[in-house]
Amino acid sequence: MDRWGAGVIPYAEMGYWQPDYVVKPSDILAAFRITPQQGVPAEEAGAAVAGESSTATWTVVWTDRLTAYERYQGKCFRVDPVPGKSGEYIAYVAYDIDLFEEGSIANLTSSIIGNVFGFKALRALRLEDMRIPPHYTKTFQGPAHGIVMEREYLNKYGRPLLGATVKPKLGLSARNYGRVVYEALRGGLDFTKDDENINSQPFMRWRDRYLFCMEGVTRAEADTGEIKGHYLNVTAATMEDMYERAEFARDLGSVIVMIDLTVGYTAIQSMANWARRNGMLLHLHRAGHSTYTRQKSHGVSFRVIAKWMRLAGVDHIHAGTVVGKLEGDPNTVAGFYDTLRANTLEPDPMKGLYFEQDWMSLPGVMPVASGGIHAGQMHQLLHFLGEDVVLQFGGGTIGHPMGIAAGATANRVALEAMIKARNEGRDYLREGEDILRAAARHSRELDVALSTWGDVTFNYESTDTPDVVETPTSI
Repeated sequence: MDRWGAGVIPYAEMGYWQPDYVVKPSDILAAFRITPQQGVPAEEAGAAVAGESSTATWTVVWTDRLTAYERYQGKCFRVDPVPGKSGEYIAYVAYDIDLFEEGSIANLTSSIIGNVFGFKALRALRLEDMRIPPHYTKTFQGPAHGIVMEREYLNKYGRPLLGATVKPKLGLSARNYGRVVYEALRGGLDFTKDDENINSQPFMRWRDRYLFCMEGVTRAEADTGEIKGHYLNVTAATMEDMYERAEFARDLGSVIVMIDLTVGYTAIQSMANWARRNGMLLHLHRAGHSTYTRQKSHGVSFRVIAKWMRLAGVDHIHAGTVVGKLEGDPNTVAGFYDTLRANTLEPDPMKGLYFEQDWMSLPGVMPVASGGIHAGQMHQLLHFLGEDVVLQFGGGTIGHPMGIAAGATANRVALEAMIKARNEGRDYLREGEDILRAAARHSRELDVALSTWGDVTFNYESTDTPDVVETPTSI
């Protein structure tokens, strides 16, 4: 068929399907889960995704001949059926690096996920993973500080950090909100935090909250001799408002500010630049992510969001707990954490990682675990999530029968007992319950916490699991 004949030509025949394409080291790669409409070949669907996310439109246009179109075309070079999922395929697409503006998450995402998710020839589409080549990675600043510098700022080493979200997240007055902060921090936590939807409502304006929260932080620091922090949420309607709030937090002596994912990629990058200039840690709450990351057949995997946010420059991001109340398959979450913390990654189907990834020494992002976790799970949290993580116990601190400070102390005792057991070489996962019970004999706070929540679990089948099917092996 004549490539330049007028009219509609299948995407595959326009050059968007290239099974013999040799991937260049500088190419940006994407793995899409595609579910074609009935009668649409998988290769044509993959080619359509490559075309519609790069240069193509629905019909031949003569202006293609005014460009180096073969270079600028997205190229679907491989389509694999998904094991155990009839009608689903993984399409691998390569994009020339020149298709993207340097250092811009907004442009990268407008290109890769711009129009193609509404394409009628597909019943569903999901962006599973991306390879960001070093050539593009180095155009981003990355995290404002990163894991190593955060520990040096806080002078806290050798253990996960402990946090708590103030509860109830809405409705408290500023003074009572600050009391929660003080009690939790003096009890043994490193951080407390605003939640995603506390901004500046009629019951508590942002400036009042900041004042009382920082009063609680400074009092707790004086009482304990430790550096403490509260994630002051600076999310607002405009960037001008966000900068005003962040600057006020800085002037009050805060070491960290917080933003929501819903502020958008440009605002996130702007706040990351501000945080680096002003020596502030930047915490990102992934508010709204499950609207497009949770379902297996359509949307964007969180592992992709994790890569984008590491490029954008946040220091923290909520990334799953495995054992809490929120979605989190153990293998999938391990892939998220590796993506955020490791310097290099190899493809690992068990963790849902489709590509190698070299971050070229871009600082790591501290994952945050929150949502339905408590002291009785400390051995599991340490096993699944490792040491470089913030463990945030909201209800598991503030709901303690003996009070907020006692809830914080229970968490701190449980953590330090588990770290001690790990450092002694014990099998802390298998012996975890015994380790906690032994520690509880010397801590009334932990004993009550275990009695209150020790049997609480959230065992539901995960909706986002790796596409791995066990195969029999011969001996």
